[in-house]
Amino acid sequence: MWISFTKCPLVFRKQSINLIRCSSNLGLSEYVPNCPPADPNEVERLQDFVLSSRRLFVMTGAGISTESGIPDYRSEGVGLYARTERRPIQHAEFVRSQAARRRYWARNFVGWPQFSSHKPNKAHMALYNWENAAKLHWLVTQNVDALHAKAGQRRLTELHGCTHRVICLGCQTVSSRFELQERFIALNPSWNEHAYGVAPDGDVFLTDEQVSNFRVPPCNKCGGILKPQVTFFGDTVNRELVFSLYEQLGQADAMLVVGSSLQVYSGYRFALKAQEKGIPIAILNIGPTRADHLAVVKVIARCGDILPKIMPLNRHQQETVS
Repeated sequence: MWISFTKCPLVFRKQSINLIRCSSNLGLSEYVPNCPPADPNEVERLQDFVLSSRRLFVMTGAGISTESGIPDYRSEGVGLYARTERRPIQHAEFVRSQAARRRYWARNFVGWPQFSSHKPNKAHMALYNWENAAKLHWLVTQNVDALHAKAGQRRLTELHGCTHRVICLGCQTVSSRFELQERFIALNPSWNEHAYGVAPDGDVFLTDEQVSNFRVPPCNKCGGILKPQVTFFGDTVNRELVFSLYEQLGQADAMLVVGSSLQVYSGYRFALKAQEKGIPIAILNIGPTRADHLAVVKVIARCGDILPKIMPLNRHQQETVS
């Protein structure tokens, strides 16, 4: 199912739910950790790395989306784990507990208008331009925010799914998260709660008391449980999807990791597979990553500061494409 992000036919009634940014919350620019200026020699090496590749496999993580104002989990000092004791919901808890699902959807309902309004940044657009220049063979993202799709990326796999889609755990019907928002509004016309602070994946902070009266609709088709079409913590990525990405990686001649620490094995496995296949790896990330020892190039910098400056094609290649 393809959901358009540029022209959505749904018109939403104004929500009475308020998302309040208190003075202790981080501003959008503060979701990105501080880092020193990039090493010019390493940037030049990254440029050479990209120029020498004809079929580049790119993996992106939360570090590319923090520059669009979406907080992440692991960034030093500014990630969710550093700022709060709150942790993301586990797959097993969501499936077995009606109270957990009500809490999750209430918080997601409040956060959705802001989360869904985020836009691609310079780094997303640079990768989209690389695809148009026939430099990028395939892009796999660990993010669930749809920003690559909003940027226009087509050679794309969302490894952990996308919060803009909802799936029924009973009949497997996939629907739009925007449509579900309308159903939430209709079921909870007088529900009016304030949330303080935002978290990754469209979540906000609410108390159990606040969510106790929130109503969650079932699947329209079978009455089953509705869940975001994303891989929650504790769940596994579909094996067929992983193997299809191994095939895409096998057709590539280089791998670039952008904005990911690769701490989660579902992403790290692709760096291991690249090493196994003798495919060189470059990394662009502010902090250390699990695959630093595998990289031939490592640039420590913001994604949006570097990717737009990297020319994907040399003059001969540009003439060939044109």
